[in-house]
Parts: sequence; C-alpha cells; structure tokens
Amino acid sequence: MMPIGPLMIEHRLIERMIDVMREEFVLIMKEKKVDPEFIETTVDFIHTYADRCHHGKEEDILFRDLGGKKLTEEHRRMIEELVEEHRRGRNITGKLVEANAKYVQGSQEALSTIMDCIKTLIAFYPQHIEKEDKHFFIPCMDYFSDAEKEAMLKEEWEFDKSLIHEKYRNMVIAAERILTAKKL
Repeated sequence: MMPIGPLMIEHRLIERMIDVMREEFVLIMKEKKVDPEFIETTVDFIHTYADRCHHGKEEDILFRDLGGKKLTEEHRRMIEELVEEHRRGRNITGKLVEANAKYVQGSQEALSTIMDCIKTLIAFYPQHIEKEDKHFFIPCMDYFSDAEKEAMLKEEWEFDKSLIHEKYRNMVIAAERILTAKKL
C-alpha cells in the first residue's frame, strides 16, 4: 500500500464531516441561531482529525520526505500552496472558536462570524482535498522507492498511535492550568 492510501481514506471522513457542516449551516441560516455544542464538536474534529492528524502527517512526514527529493517546480510550488492552505484552515478554525465563545456569552454579532467561518470551511475543504487527491499525492509517489514508501507508511501509523495520547495529555495540562488559576 502506498503511504497516501491512509491520507486519502482520511479525506473521505473529512468530506463526510463537511457534508454534516453543510446541512447544519442550512439550519443555522433558517433558524438564525447556532448550537454551540455542534460548533465545539466541529472544531474538535477539524483541529484534531483534519489538522493535527491528517495535515500533521502530510507536513511532518510526506512533505518532509519530499523536501529531500529533486522536485519539479510545480510540485515544490504545490507543497507551499498546501502548507499555506493548512495555515488558512487553522486560522478560520481559530476564528470559529473565538466566535463560538462570544456567542455562548450572548453576542448575537458572533452568529455572523460563525456563519462566515462555516461557509468558508465548507468551501475550502473540498477544493483542498481535490487538489491533493487529483493533482499531488499520486504523482508525488513517483519520487519514492518502495522501501521509502513502506517506511513512510509505518511512520504514519506510529503518528496516529501517539496522537490520542497527545490530545488527552494536553487536555489534562489545560485543566490543571485552569484549576491553578482558580486557586489564585
């Protein structure tokens, strides 16, 4: 199996979440209100799965290993574009977190920002995924030997195994900081 197999499988799950977000967006527009828990779930999925897990493997493994190859100018440019798109997704998700917090505190103006962020994300991810699936992943595998592909695949599995521990370790650290701040 090529190391891109898991990455492309991850794309299918991200697409499913985008479909859910698209349907929720229609409800938000219709009802002029948002479910803050849905936004929290969405942010958790995008932050943990789409960005940290999926984009993390792309940036920390695939792009890193491609960095040692003699790439065409087109592929080098595409890596830069994809990394910038990852940053853009992180920024939009950050704005969504802030807007949701303001909405929970009673700000009706935050609803507009939430809607803009969701609309942007449901437009962003399908285009980003298509670029990777159809124009980048498969052609880039030609740069690697079978042994290199196998090593990347193993590293991707190890990356996934450590991710849940990282997430919940950070959750405990955040909880400890909150508790410490409350004591002061």
